[in-house]
Amino acid sequence: MLLDQGNVLLAVGRAAIAQALNLDFQYPVDESASWLQDWGASFVTLTQHHELRGCIGSLEAYRPLVADVRSNAVSAALHDPRFLPLSADEFETIAIEVSILSPTQRIAALNEADAIRQMRPGIDGIVLEYGRYRSTFLPQVWDELEQPQQFLAMLKRKAGLPVDFWAADLKLARYTVSKWRETDGMEDYRHG
Repeated sequence: MLLDQGNVLLAVGRAAIAQALNLDFQYPVDESASWLQDWGASFVTLTQHHELRGCIGSLEAYRPLVADVRSNAVSAALHDPRFLPLSADEFETIAIEVSILSPTQRIAALNEADAIRQMRPGIDGIVLEYGRYRSTFLPQVWDELEQPQQFLAMLKRKAGLPVDFWAADLKLARYTVSKWRETDGMEDYRHG
């Protein structure tokens, strides 16, 4: 995707949050473009003062990309269970990042060491599934968890599993993302 498309996705996300907060925010976006109507999976991450403020997404494409970004933006702002809902007063203090996910690709691993060898730091987002347990980390999480062993351990913890857990039927999959981020939150919309 192109930079211009990324800017459209950021605007779609911000406009959706503004509408959910009943704020008067106008940013002209033509949502009829064919690429926005293609099915896509996205994650929307909100930060406030460089700290996580919400992150919700879809691992699989099941609706038009524009609808997925809109819904995930509102969910990240208002329904991430780790945070209180975003207030109208906070709207101008958040920065939005939109990540568009590739289809997942299964990692066939004989054991945990084999899985770790196959992980590509800084490139792969990883999905972990074991029975009713499921979690994912976007590739951006490698910035904080640089070692594959640590990345996988924290992914297991996020799923509710012990960090040293391994089972033959544990499933791992990888994906990549194209991502765009507002540099200074609302500042991006005050210029131009």
